[in-house]
This record gives sequence, structure tokens and C-alpha cells, in this order.
Amino acid sequence: MPAKHYSSIFREINSCKFLKIQSLTLFIITYVDWTLIPFVTKFEGTYLPVFMISFYMLIGALDGFIQPLFKNIRIHNIYLFAIFLDIFQIFSYLVFSFSVIAFTYVILTVFTIQGITFEIARIHTVDFMQDEKVQLKDYLMIRSLMISAAIVSGSISSMIFDYFSVNLNYLFVFLSIVGIIGIYFQIILYKKFKKKVNTSEVIVEIDKKELFEKFRV
Repeated sequence: MPAKHYSSIFREINSCKFLKIQSLTLFIITYVDWTLIPFVTKFEGTYLPVFMISFYMLIGALDGFIQPLFKNIRIHNIYLFAIFLDIFQIFSYLVFSFSVIAFTYVILTVFTIQGITFEIARIHTVDFMQDEKVQLKDYLMIRSLMISAAIVSGSISSMIFDYFSVNLNYLFVFLSIVGIIGIYFQIILYKKFKKKVNTSEVIVEIDKKELFEKFRV
């Protein structure tokens, strides 16, 4: 039965600690965003003119043009930027108390940059998944599964918060706690990626030196 493939996917996640941490991180960060997105969409329709909504959509659609600019960027630097961006997102919740319009602009800017960073990280992560002996098809399938699970969970959470008319400040507190957990796992990934990159560079330098010695002899 096709359903049996779920068990093989979860076995693969559990067999690779690196993939397990990345899957959990991906779920948490996506969950936070998709719990907040329905409320932000409501603010967009209420406070923002159409041309500004279109402007953010336009910028978000430029990720394909921006990707080549970061072709040689190191993966751990992408995660370091993502960490600072998530910290900024948590602090941006404070803006809501002063101005809903300002908050809407700030959080849309964060979402837009986050989406572009998300795509850049996805491309650069593929090589590391191959090092972990994870098939590319399986990695992409696991990634899609985590994203879909996070979107569904976030959407349900939004409906629950809205149904009970929970004060948005409580929602921000909840998302801040979840976001901090996500940042913690991102820091772990940053360290792991940095270690892998540095180790790979050392190995390459040793190989180059040995090759040079052979040619010199």
C-alpha cells in the first residue's frame, strides 16, 4: 500500500539526526508564520492599498532572480541571517501595540525577506543532504511533508485563536515562545553547517596539497 511509504520516511528522519533537527526547525518556523499569516492578511485588506500589497508580492516573486547572487554563499551564513531575521520578527510583535499599520508593513517585510531566504537555504541544503546519504527525492518529500504539516497546524491554530476571540497580544506571546524554540534549533543547525563547511574546506586543502606534491615529484 502507498501508505507504507510514510513509515519509511519517518524511519529516514529518525536515522539521520541532522535531518531530524532540520525537519523540526522547518516545521516550527513555518508553523509560526502560518499561524500569523491569516491575521496579517486581514490587516492587509483593512489598512493597505492594493499597490502596496502588489509591491510585496512583486518583491517576493523575485527570489528566482536573486538566487544567482548567492550562488557561492556559505550555508551557515544563510542560517545566521535567518536567526537574526527571526529575532527581529519576535521584536516586531511589539510594534502592534503602537500601530497596527506599522506592524503590518514590518511583518510583511519580514515575511517577504524570510521567503526569499527560505528558498536560498533550500537550494544550498541539497548537497549536505547527499552527504548524509539521503536521497534527493526523499529529502524533498520530507521537506514538503514538514511544510504541509506546519501549514495545516498553523491554519488550525489561527482558526482556534479567532474562534475564541483570543487577544492578539496573547497570540504574540505564544508565537514568541515557539519562535524562540525554533531559533534554538536554528543555532544548532548553524553550528553543524559551519563545522561541516570548515571540515570540507580543510579536506579540500589537504587534497590540493597532496596533488601538488605528486606533480612536484
